[in-house]
Amino acid sequence: MSSQQVKSIMSYDYYDERFHFCSPPGGPKQQPESLGSILFGDRIFTSAFNMKVNTDNGCELLCQVENPIPKNDALFINQCIADDYAMNWVIDGLPAAHEIMDERTKETYQSIGVPLGDAQEQVALNNHYDIYIKYHPRPHGMNRVVGVEVLASSKDHKMKDNKPMCLQGDKPYYLKADGSDKVIYTYTVTWIESDTAWATRWDNYLHILDPSIHWFSLVNSIVIVLFLTGMVAMILIRALHKDISRYNAVEVQEDVQEDYGWKLVHGDVFRPPVRSMWLSVIVGNGAQLVAMAASTLVFAVLGFLSPSNRGALATVMVVLFMVYSGIAGFISARLYKMNGGESWKTNMLLTATFFPGVIFGSLFVLNFLLVGSHSSGAVPFGTMLAILGIWAVIALPLSIAGSYFGFRKPRIEHPVRTNQIPRQVPDQPTYLRSWPSILMGGTLPFGAIFIELYFIMNSIWFHRIYYGIGFLFLVFLVLALTCSQVTILMCYFHLCNEDYHWSWRAFLTSGAAGFYVFLYSVYYYFNKLAITSLTSTLLYFGYSTIISILLMVMTGSIGYLACLIFLQKIFSSIKVD
Repeated sequence: MSSQQVKSIMSYDYYDERFHFCSPPGGPKQQPESLGSILFGDRIFTSAFNMKVNTDNGCELLCQVENPIPKNDALFINQCIADDYAMNWVIDGLPAAHEIMDERTKETYQSIGVPLGDAQEQVALNNHYDIYIKYHPRPHGMNRVVGVEVLASSKDHKMKDNKPMCLQGDKPYYLKADGSDKVIYTYTVTWIESDTAWATRWDNYLHILDPSIHWFSLVNSIVIVLFLTGMVAMILIRALHKDISRYNAVEVQEDVQEDYGWKLVHGDVFRPPVRSMWLSVIVGNGAQLVAMAASTLVFAVLGFLSPSNRGALATVMVVLFMVYSGIAGFISARLYKMNGGESWKTNMLLTATFFPGVIFGSLFVLNFLLVGSHSSGAVPFGTMLAILGIWAVIALPLSIAGSYFGFRKPRIEHPVRTNQIPRQVPDQPTYLRSWPSILMGGTLPFGAIFIELYFIMNSIWFHRIYYGIGFLFLVFLVLALTCSQVTILMCYFHLCNEDYHWSWRAFLTSGAAGFYVFLYSVYYYFNKLAITSLTSTLLYFGYSTIISILLMVMTGSIGYLACLIFLQKIFSSIKVD
């Protein structure tokens, strides 16, 4: 894809019949891939290139397209060139790349992919490839490939005695799209000895654009967020300490002081919320997502999920999501029982099926768009059935088992009794009404991840390798801390104003970060992308919506559970007659 703006997010198979690329004798053979690679659209096939270690090739004929390229296919190829498409090649596990200069730092780095063509002045098809393979010599005559660079160019070749004449002065080759184009593909291979060790061969691919901005912004964001949350914690602890001391002090005078502030709502604060079933189900699934994200990041930080291990990240995420279904069932059952729920079978069923069903169903619908567009990113139907089978065999039983053990445990007891008659909530100031306070509360968690979100979205939509795992893990910890602090702070303000409806509001206050992420994805679409097709637009917003929902459920569950623990602690510290 282009380094400036993405014009399409559709990917196609290299051997899509519309490209008319050269096939190896006997046809291409597909190589086995991991589950994560398949889900991310990776498909590896054998090619027609003939290479031998330490053997340089001059101008070799890859193939000459036998039949003229039909007009519609030529128009399709030209459109792909105009949209800055690139071919993805793999040699000895390393992706082929081309050299690009960072405009800010003036450093050169390897950008993955081989440009399909050049569309600067006129759309020209790249049909000649200069392949430079760097190798690191080893003892006993062994060599290891440590770099692959491809310079693609467009040449209007002439044939002589069935051999291509690769001349320096060859003009670019333009597809005329009149049904008469017969393309000649050629290549050269040059082996270059390199000092790069095998262990560091990926370093050239892991270039971070705008490194100073990345570091400065990230550190700045973390310092500000930590400072704010530290201030919030200090204010809360001091205010609460004073409140609790005052509530527990008996006046020297004859009468005991009247209740005021958050102690007034002690008889209603643990009243079961409306739709407690759905709240417990969503928070349970949110806890499952938190456990999955945290475990995946730990594995990545420890170096187990290197980009050299194709699809490892996605595979681990899917497996952990399935395995941690037991956490969802357990947390959901505990919360539902705490709130006095009795339909335990319904809770068990909804926890196991609702959230995974919504996510899987949404991805299934988006996959139909990919299938209809003949995209290589479409997940095969067999793989979808395999994931469904893994869910049925692993996730479903674990979720039900978690729910079973959750319901078997004694109910979570609250430190104060709930009154039979609900207390009337007085009118609230504008800034403490539900939606204003929710939207205000969500800004700080979003601010904690804003900078890193920019780099993550760049890596997703510009097909770059994301390698800031250490930063991401730090940002994840700050996000969890911020969600907890902000939710507790807003809950404290509401209780002081005698508004005890905290459950859903606590979930939505920190969960609003997902809403802001979706708004940012809309901004990103109009400012960073140049997508023109309806299918790519639908796919972009479909995936962005799913990501935002996942983040909302995850951050919302952190906020709700932090708020519940906070309320249990403070109301167990006061004396209530």
